[in-house]
Amino acid sequence: MSTELHGSNMSDDHNDNHGHSHDDHTHNDHTHNDGDHHHDHGDTHGHDHHAHDVGSLGVAVFTVSTSRSLDEDPAGDVIASAFESANHFVAVREVVPDDYDTLQSRVDAVVDRDDVEVVVTTGGTGVTPDDVTVEAVDDLFEKTLPGFGELFRRYSEDEIGTRVVGTRATAGIVHGVPVFCIPGSENAARLGSEEIIVPEAPHLAGLATRPEE
Repeated sequence: MSTELHGSNMSDDHNDNHGHSHDDHTHNDHTHNDGDHHHDHGDTHGHDHHAHDVGSLGVAVFTVSTSRSLDEDPAGDVIASAFESANHFVAVREVVPDDYDTLQSRVDAVVDRDDVEVVVTTGGTGVTPDDVTVEAVDDLFEKTLPGFGELFRRYSEDEIGTRVVGTRATAGIVHGVPVFCIPGSENAARLGSEEIIVPEAPHLAGLATRPEE
C-alpha cells in the first residue's frame, strides 16, 4: 500500500507538516501577469481572460488507498470541502485501490460524465512500488499542465525542503477535463486544493472546452 497514506517520512506525504502558511507567496489574487497566459487567452485581441470560466464545477474526488474508507478520508474531506466552500459540488467521491488499471478506468469513465468538469486524485504520487497514480493517469493525458506540479512543489519546499524532489504531483487534460494528482496527506491535499486547484479549475475547465475560434 502507498506509504504516503500512512504518515511515513516520504516527501510525498509532506510528513503532515504543511502548516498552510504561504503568505510570502502572495498568490491569492491570481492576477496571471505572465506573458504566456496573456498570449494563450487572446489578450491582445481585447478578450476577457475569464470569459470562459465555469461558474459551478462538478468535481470527482478519488482517494487512492488500499486501507482507507470514505468514513476515514481526511485528504478527500479537505478537497471536497475546498470545492464546496467555493460554491462547486462533489459529483463523485470514491476510494480507489493502488491499482493501475482500476484507477485509470475510473478516471477515464468519469471524465465523460456531464456532471464532472474536474477530477482530483489524492494519494499514490510517491516513489514506492505501489505508487502508480501518476503512471495510470499520465497515459490518459491529451495535454499536460507542468506548471501545476512545479507550483505545488515550490509551495511545498518551504516546509519540507529538499524532500520535495520525491513529490510527483501532476496535472493534465483528459477529454476536455482538467485532472489533478496530489499526494495523500491531509496537509498536501489542503495546499493543492485550496491554494491552487480550486482557484484555477474554473478557468482551466472553461478553456479546455472552449470552441475553436
